[in-house]
Amino acid sequence: MAIFLTADSKVIVQGMTGSEGMKHTQRMLRSGTAIVGGVNPRKAGTTVEFEGGTTVPVFGSVAEAMEATGADVSVIFVPAAYTKKAVFEAVDAGMELVVVITEGVPVKDTAEFYKYAANSGHTRLIGPNCPGLISPGHSNVGIIPASIAPRAGRIGLVSKSGTLTYQMMFELADIGFSSAVGIGGDPIIGTTHIDALAAFEADPETDCIVMIGEIGGDAEERAAAYIADHVTKPVVGYVAGFTAPEGKTMGHAGAIVSGSKGTAQAKKEALEAAGVKVGRTPSETASLVRELMQSKS
Repeated sequence: MAIFLTADSKVIVQGMTGSEGMKHTQRMLRSGTAIVGGVNPRKAGTTVEFEGGTTVPVFGSVAEAMEATGADVSVIFVPAAYTKKAVFEAVDAGMELVVVITEGVPVKDTAEFYKYAANSGHTRLIGPNCPGLISPGHSNVGIIPASIAPRAGRIGLVSKSGTLTYQMMFELADIGFSSAVGIGGDPIIGTTHIDALAAFEADPETDCIVMIGEIGGDAEERAAAYIADHVTKPVVGYVAGFTAPEGKTMGHAGAIVSGSKGTAQAKKEALEAAGVKVGRTPSETASLVRELMQSKS
């Protein structure tokens, strides 16, 4: 079992023939992901050879790729200026899951394609500016290195930060993950902490959930309220930014603190009030998860 992404997922890559698209398509193929096509109108009808003898066809549009391959997932590596158009195309084609890796997408563009996907009633959007998602042993869509957590397990992970996604997966690799979802840290994103929490709560093969947030905004406080009312599984949290100076933007576009609102401490207190165990460092958070999983075995 996995959330959003399974061994049966058929993936196309919008922007596959660009440098980033080529590099990460190769990495996804090594992970066992079923990459069934790429999209580039200028190279439609051609094929791309990858190591291991894998040949991937290139289509002129998402609709053509879906019709020919039955793809149900698209991962987007196109430049920021063309990301909105790429998402609209995938939504119009009826794509079920669209994962936007591209960073630097204008917030206005994200707001428009977020609303477009949400109103479609059929497309789940993850990102933008995210590492993607992985269900170890099944499929890997995005830029998460599969080698850091090669085995499946019973921990579910949802994270704003790509780097902290990698660290948490590495520290708990011996236990393993059902799925790990990097939702991105931009001010507007598709899938949220709450969406992932709901999916992990419903997943019979996830026993413990790890939620990684960061300073800025109120997403973690809203997630805490959701956990208190709807989540029965144990949740362990970490909020990046305990030492961040007030009023200074730190990394992600959404990570800015004003007064007491959006601070790591305020988020920590909200999560703890909902029964979430919160570590002050990534390693301490991993230790809390380890203790929980050992108590279950």
